[in-house]
Amino acid sequence: MEIVPKPLSAETPSADVYVIPPRGRSLRMQIRFLRSLFFAGKLFARLVFWYYLMPKVIGQAAVDRGSTARFVRYAREFRGYAITMGGVMIKLGQFISARVDVLPEEITAELSGLQDEVPSVPQDKILSTLTRELGSIASRFKWFADTPIAAASLGQVYRAQLLNGDRVVVKVQRPGIREIIYTDLAALRIVARVAKRFRFISRRADTVALTEEFGRVLLEEISYTHEARNAAHFARIFKDDLGIYIPAIYPEHSTDSVLTIEDVTSIKITDYAAMEAAGISRKAVAKRLMDSYLQQVFEERFFHADPHPGNLFVYPLPYENGKKANRPFYLIYVDFGMTGTLTPELTAGLINTLSAVVTRDAKKLVASYAELGFLMPDADTERIAEATKAAFDQVWGLSMTDIKNVGYDEARELGAEFNDLIYDMPFQVPQDFIYLGRTMGILSGMATSLDPEFNPWQELLPYAQKMMAQTLRQGVPVGDTALGFPIIQSLFNGNAEQVLLEIGRMFLNRAVTMPQQLDNVLGQLDRGELTVKVTPTPTYRKQLSRLEAQERRTTRAVIFTGLLISATLLYTSGAVSIALAGYALSGVILLSVFFAGE
Repeated sequence: MEIVPKPLSAETPSADVYVIPPRGRSLRMQIRFLRSLFFAGKLFARLVFWYYLMPKVIGQAAVDRGSTARFVRYAREFRGYAITMGGVMIKLGQFISARVDVLPEEITAELSGLQDEVPSVPQDKILSTLTRELGSIASRFKWFADTPIAAASLGQVYRAQLLNGDRVVVKVQRPGIREIIYTDLAALRIVARVAKRFRFISRRADTVALTEEFGRVLLEEISYTHEARNAAHFARIFKDDLGIYIPAIYPEHSTDSVLTIEDVTSIKITDYAAMEAAGISRKAVAKRLMDSYLQQVFEERFFHADPHPGNLFVYPLPYENGKKANRPFYLIYVDFGMTGTLTPELTAGLINTLSAVVTRDAKKLVASYAELGFLMPDADTERIAEATKAAFDQVWGLSMTDIKNVGYDEARELGAEFNDLIYDMPFQVPQDFIYLGRTMGILSGMATSLDPEFNPWQELLPYAQKMMAQTLRQGVPVGDTALGFPIIQSLFNGNAEQVLLEIGRMFLNRAVTMPQQLDNVLGQLDRGELTVKVTPTPTYRKQLSRLEAQERRTTRAVIFTGLLISATLLYTSGAVSIALAGYALSGVILLSVFFAGE
């Protein structure tokens, strides 16, 4: 049956997405709550042991050497715990696995394998929920499938047919899932507040903000009313685009816990053989996919944030005028529970970032990071600017192939010079940017798989130009973007003369402002306000590190000697138990002398 576009009302059932959970919890939920706190408590105890106690015993360098392996082990334990608990904990693992800005790749990789697939809920419980939400099933559907086509941690999906003959897909929430969500979020809020009190955690991530962000995303996903509103929004965006199809929502058959949506299942976007058999051009699919997403991001600032193959379909349409080539098709989007939004201010920050990269302005790039909310409150911006400048100096002018071939020794030297930043990780990316980066990464992979010759950058340029023009018209400050952006355009277009002209304008602008800057510096010097900052070289840093390690070893050797003598005196005086404890402690300290790294 051919899909015919139909108007979609923006009206959706009224429901409060952010329902406040009752204070009283069932015994099962109280046990679940305590289990979450107990698991977190064990983890905190181990972290405190390794971060506060062991550095004093075996040295910070020895502790740091094993930190990655320990955190991978913790992540593996959490993965097992999440699979056992299900629901929110699986979602939490998936959420954390996307936070590459906060956690090392080894940890996110361990959690990325967490699947949303869980055993299905018995049919009688699903039908009970459906009856409670919609009334008699016979009064709504001609038939309702006995088995789900998908079972996720929050709900299950079934095929059905309405009384008017429309084929639909019905999403039904798992019974009791809201109580589980409220219980788990309450436990996570306590864990986040406790975690923030530890300096080694708070300097890397704002755990309270991350928890609130996770809670907001989860509450939006559990609200099918919210998903229906998102679907209506996308329908308005693409109402005049005959190449994009958004399935219709049936508000009269939907509530906040049940969503009835048009069944538009067709050719999966990764089923290349079926596409070619239907006569659909893979190149055309790749272009339409990227164009539709770029429109969402750069024009609407509101985008579908879950573009995996199960959420994108291609539907072949009849050939036009009897032609047997370039068959028309719909690109169909489904599942609108996960979306991202970019505010005008964040868009301006993105433009400033791009401008700073083109002009090699490290300080401006760091300022744009702060504007976008990427930096932790206590981040050392001067140190980050130094690292950025060093990175610019190392890769500037290289092609992507050359950058990939940068020697390991060069990269290691750069990492060693700024290992304090790598250790502190003073960055935290807002969730919408995580969604945007993940989305664009998946899209680029999909598009180039559909069409190996596809160039995402060439498609990006017109939208980036339009975004900048819109930002300037709205009066949002974008720094020197007007200077840097034409260079970007000229680089894309391969216009060398224009590049030279824009660079000349940039240097002329710097020449005009330089006398004022020089006057400011001389004024500071005359008033005695000029500060000179000396940055040690990597070699000097290594020498300091060796001296500090040697000092620690000497101190521990003195302590070992004192403990050994004291234990011996106690043993000879008859205090055997205390003496043995002293010997044991001196043995631990002796080991730390040998194994403490430099």
